[in-house]
Amino acid sequence: MRRILFDTNVVLDVLLDRRPHVEASAAAWAAVETGACEGMLAAHALTTIHYLIRKELASGKARRIVSAILRVFGVAAVDGSVVQEALQLPLSDFEDAVTAAAALLAGCDYIVTRDPRGFRGSPVRPLTPETVTPLLGKK
Repeated sequence: MRRILFDTNVVLDVLLDRRPHVEASAAAWAAVETGACEGMLAAHALTTIHYLIRKELASGKARRIVSAILRVFGVAAVDGSVVQEALQLPLSDFEDAVTAAAALLAGCDYIVTRDPRGFRGSPVRPLTPETVTPLLGKK
């Protein structure tokens, strides 16, 4: 089974119903829920998601949403070795480098993101929600 790390922007598309991206992002998310693949989030993505959801909604709602996310997605560690790996990657954005390093060390096959150019040089192949979903097939 393929293991996919979801970039923060894809998760936020679904949670905040961001048009026109929500449909493709929700299809990738649904592949995780149906067992077609294993979905992962980098640990630092959860803090960002909580922060942004709390700004849109409320703190209690944000905690419930993060809890619900954890019932669907696994968490790729972000520790010292991930940060050290990220520092070695040729990505211009450090947050993207940490995401790519977390995906690599968690054994992910792909990173699903709406910004694949931001992951140029990543050791884990970045794909958009539109391109990853057909690769996953059905369980």
